Amino acid sequence: HIKPYAESGPHDVRNGLLLRADLHILFDRGYMTVTRDHRVEASRRLKEEFDNGEEYYRMHGKRLQVLPRREEEMPAPEVIEWHNEHVYVS
Repeated sequence: HIKPYAESGPHDVRNGLLLRADLHILFDRGYMTVTRDHRVEASRRLKEEFDNGEEYYRMHGKRLQVLPRREEEMPAPEVIEWHNEHVYVS
């Protein structure tokens, strides 16, 4: 879920992203996010809090490699915005 079900996020394909396990954890904890144009952003907090993140900073600005083929299954812009405003901390 992009917007967690506990935060009234819908059980809908448009509220989901396919991420590998480590990216999923970082996304859920606000260390990474995705922009409306499906590009990865890695928070500076990775370096500040863990003195780490080099692998993730290489992804910064790159488009997600796996996205739905059908437009009606693409992540909804409003849930991406919600994540960026309420979870992600740059």
